[in-house]
Amino acid sequence: MSNLFFYLLSAFTLGTALGAVLGRNPVNAALSFLLSLVGVAALFAMLEAYLLAVLLVLVYAGAVVALFLFIIMLLDPQHPTAWNFKGVSAFAAAVAVGLLIAGVVAFATQGRLVAPEAAAVPASGADLKAYAQSLFTTYLLPVQVVGFLLLTAMLGVIVLSRKMDPKEDAQ
Repeated sequence: MSNLFFYLLSAFTLGTALGAVLGRNPVNAALSFLLSLVGVAALFAMLEAYLLAVLLVLVYAGAVVALFLFIIMLLDPQHPTAWNFKGVSAFAAAVAVGLLIAGVVAFATQGRLVAPEAAAVPASGADLKAYAQSLFTTYLLPVQVVGFLLLTAMLGVIVLSRKMDPKEDAQ
C-alpha cells in the first residue's frame, strides 16, 4: 500500500512540476509550483522527516511562493518584456525528463524498481533538537545573511515597481 501511495505522490509531484515549468500563465505556473512543493512535503512525511515537511510547507510553499505571486502580479504579465525564457524552461524540462528516464532505467536494470520503505531510509532532518542545535550554532550566520538578502530583494522590488510620475519628480 505504501508503494502505491509513493507512486501516486511521485506522479502528482512530477505532473505539477511540469505544469510549473511548461505553464503559459505565470500565475498558474506559480500555483503549480506550490502544489509541487506540497507533494514533495508529503514525500518527506512518508520518510518520517516531519520537520522537513513542515518547514518546506511553511517556508517555501508559504513564503517564497507568496512572494513569487506578489512579484508576478506587480510585474503585470499582460505586458511581457523583452525577456523570453521559453527556451530555458524547455531545456530544464528536457533535462528533468532525461534524468527521470535515466533513473528509471538504472533501477530497472538492477531489478530494484520498488519505492524505499519508510523504515529503511533514515530521516536525517527529523530530529528537532539536532536540527535546532546546528541551525543556531553552525549555520546561524548564513541564515541571517540570507534573511537580510531576501529583505533587500523585497525592498528593491517594491522600489522598482513604483510607478514613476514626472510631476512628482519635479517637486
